Amino acid sequence: MSQDLKLENKIFIELDSAELTQAQIRTIKTLNHLLQHVLTTESESEYFDNSAEAIRICASLIKQANFLDQERDSSIPYEEQALEFSLDVLQEHMTSSKVVSYDN
Repeated sequence: MSQDLKLENKIFIELDSAELTQAQIRTIKTLNHLLQHVLTTESESEYFDNSAEAIRICASLIKQANFLDQERDSSIPYEEQALEFSLDVLQEHMTSSKVVSYDN
C-alpha cells in the first residue's frame, strides 16, 4: 500500500492543547482511540464494553474541565450538574429516536 493511500485513510484531528493538562491530553487521546475502535469493531462485547468506556471517559473529561478550577470555592457541584444535564439530553434524544448528524 502506498504512503499516499495510507494518508487518505487517516483523519487528522487538531486541538489547541495550550490550556490542557497532560492528563487531559492523554485522556483525549484514549477517547479518540476508543471511539475509532467502537466504530470499527465486529465484536458485540467490544462494541458494548467500549461504548460504555467511551461515555465514562467523556464524563471523566467533563470532571477535569478547567472551568472547575475557576469555581473551586463554589459550593455548587458543577461537574455533577453538567453530567446530569448531559444525561438528560442524551435520554431525550434516545426517547425521541433523534440521531444527531453533522453531515450537510
